[in-house]
Amino acid sequence: MEASSSSHVLTALLSLFIFNSHMNAISATGVAGKPSSTEFIRTSCSATTYPTLCITSLSSHASAIQTSPKLLAHTALSVTLDTTQSTSAMMVKLSQSHGLSPREVAAMQDCVEEVGDSVDQLRKSLGEMNQIKGSNFVLMMSDIQTWVSAALTDVDTCSEGFSGNNMNGNMKNVVRGQIVNIAHLTSNALALVNSYASTLRG
Repeated sequence: MEASSSSHVLTALLSLFIFNSHMNAISATGVAGKPSSTEFIRTSCSATTYPTLCITSLSSHASAIQTSPKLLAHTALSVTLDTTQSTSAMMVKLSQSHGLSPREVAAMQDCVEEVGDSVDQLRKSLGEMNQIKGSNFVLMMSDIQTWVSAALTDVDTCSEGFSGNNMNGNMKNVVRGQIVNIAHLTSNALALVNSYASTLRG
């Protein structure tokens, strides 16, 4: 009975998180950008690994991005950081849920640590992006690329922890879905950062 109650609580928590994420995405939608800015995002996203996700995550920011590769990369990092922080908070709550086996708790705690490291790396990348100056551009972009790559590695490591038999059932599927989502967002952000770096180096 306790396990069943625990399962209901977990399902409710997961549903609430997904609903909040959806509402946040809706509230983030501002005034639609001009066709040129929307087209700029669409064209830029075509060079990423997950272009559809790239377009849907960034199109609501078209009016702010306009046609700036820097603002596009900055916004991609910001969206990825926000989503990763939300996922991290969700996982901390779930790791403290009753009814988890010791193996499940261990897998969740490892993942919480990895995602937390990813948040730190993304935060540093965003901070550095805000400080970029022409004279130190190459060095600063190299740091940003290194940190975003490290963030992606951390999230991938977390995702691998859910691919085996450490967790079972609905929670595993939903949590893994969220982890895969932030891995894809991070991959896209890295591609856009690399594109911005190559544009100015050229």
